[in-house]
Amino acid sequence: MTQTVLTVKENIPLTADVFKMVLAGGEGEPMRPGQFINIRVDGLYLRRPISVCDINGGKITILCKKVGRGTERLSRLGAGSPLDVLTGLGNGFDTDIDGGRPVLVGGGIGCAPLYLLAKKLVEKGKKVAVVLGFRTESEVFFTDEFTALGAKVVVATEDGSFGLRGFATDAAAALEHDYFYACGPEPMLKAMCRATAAPGQLSFEARMGCGFGACMGCSCRTVTGFKRICREGPVMRKEDLIW
Repeated sequence: MTQTVLTVKENIPLTADVFKMVLAGGEGEPMRPGQFINIRVDGLYLRRPISVCDINGGKITILCKKVGRGTERLSRLGAGSPLDVLTGLGNGFDTDIDGGRPVLVGGGIGCAPLYLLAKKLVEKGKKVAVVLGFRTESEVFFTDEFTALGAKVVVATEDGSFGLRGFATDAAAALEHDYFYACGPEPMLKAMCRATAAPGQLSFEARMGCGFGACMGCSCRTVTGFKRICREGPVMRKEDLIW
């Protein structure tokens, strides 16, 4: 974990509720796909944990969804704004244990950490398929970015207004794959584990008090006892979880 000051270089809306922010400056430790940063927001006590979407040329890209006061304030920051940030947090995805045909499954804003993961897997020569799930067409984002990496991209919307009609988990299970990575709401993660016999890794979305394992407020049950999502996670292996 490294505390540093980063500067907003770009902050643009992708949908009505989702925005992309590019941060630069400061020196932090290298980060793996699935790790997150923790941002201090002026006037609020708790930092806001945000998954890293991409790291490129010394810049960190994050995707945020406006869900409360913290993310609302972040969405209004202009270029040049400084941010107090903790970097290199959490346990990321392990890209050395999958097979040759992984499928990546993202529910809504859960697609954010899968972008850097997809980039790393493509660089390893894997045949990557990405399934993105949304409620409706107006919420769809980042499909072109995944396609540009060379991944096969499938979009599912619950109302059928864009792509396949239904849930991302069903669309992912129908694809040929020997491993999976998933990030999204817990019901989606449960459904993915039930939908495929393949092993996989899941990145949990959770409310975090401290973000580095001190408060124990974001624990989940595993076969070896309770684990902190912010510290031992947010990425957990399918076979270790107790639902």
